[in-house]
Amino acid sequence: MNDVTRRRFLKVGIGATASVMGTGLIAQSMGAQQETPTPTGEEYSEHSAHNNMSEMLMGAVDHERNGFDPMQMLVDWDFGTVSTDENGETVREYEVSAGDVEIEIAPGIFFPAWAFNARVPGPSIRCTEGDHLKVHFSNFGTHPHTMHFHGFHTSEMDGIPHVGRGEVLPGEDFTYEFDADPFGCHLYHCHATPLKRHIHKGMYGSFIIDPKAGRPPAREFMMMMNAFDTNFDGGNEIYAVNTVGHEFMRRPIPVKVGELVRIYLINIIEFDLINSFHLHANFFDYYDTGTTLQPTLRLVDTIMQAQGQRGILEFRFRWPGKYMFHAHVSEFAELGWMGFFNAVQPEDYASALAEVGLDEEWDRKGTQGGQV
Repeated sequence: MNDVTRRRFLKVGIGATASVMGTGLIAQSMGAQQETPTPTGEEYSEHSAHNNMSEMLMGAVDHERNGFDPMQMLVDWDFGTVSTDENGETVREYEVSAGDVEIEIAPGIFFPAWAFNARVPGPSIRCTEGDHLKVHFSNFGTHPHTMHFHGFHTSEMDGIPHVGRGEVLPGEDFTYEFDADPFGCHLYHCHATPLKRHIHKGMYGSFIIDPKAGRPPAREFMMMMNAFDTNFDGGNEIYAVNTVGHEFMRRPIPVKVGELVRIYLINIIEFDLINSFHLHANFFDYYDTGTTLQPTLRLVDTIMQAQGQRGILEFRFRWPGKYMFHAHVSEFAELGWMGFFNAVQPEDYASALAEVGLDEEWDRKGTQGGQV
């Protein structure tokens, strides 16, 4: 168990509360009818939604306080601790904890989350088809929790109430053990009751199983489409990719012209039936659930996903420039779910990284996983 994570959970404890109002939120998201004044100075990024600054969340989230950064989450793969058993089989072991933690989901907007490893989404668990997995789960929260993995496993390892171990109570722990199968873009989430509340509060993460043969080299990103009901009325006020609204508007994602970009896209939104991903000025191949090596859709620019649905997108940018991506639902986009890719020539890539506070380590992590 990571002691830093444990201390953070214990520090927050049951005192985490929501701050449902914040100066950074656009007036439209709060239901206000008055015109939002145009911000000035450094209150906003120069990269606006269709040049309409009033459509953006103003200011910046304190990622250090949050303990996670959406930009780092794009490439932050957890490969576990690797060993080999007596049969020569690869064994991967992971440490995952659950607990209560307050997170900032938009500038000045705080949410009382239930989280895996004190972050939303939880760690991006990654492995290779056929690996034997041991996920050591500890519950430091104030409610019973589980880990339910999408994939093949016995019913005892399904992480649902009343089957096998069932719910893991506060202060208890359990080890989920199974083989990684099938390869693809999957997810895990808490399946304790009430299910809707546990998912909405932030208890989910990506679960990527690479095919044994690998995939062609690419720049790989994990994008979790999620949303938050800040006033607990059964409807979302903030929409995002990787939790923080409009983060990738303020900090466009650097990529190189001509390189293959691969996105592991997962929809875990609650309270809305459908979410979507639309890429501007480009088209992509789509691998539904990622369980095939051939695209299930070719040359599309928009994909829809229901809750829990996921897939892999692959594309290349032909020319330099800033290219928008967003949900093709105007309300979702205006309330946080849109961003930019910054496609640059290879010789300009180091400068593009520095502009958004990234370095060579981020670049390395984005190209190291699951490739031939």
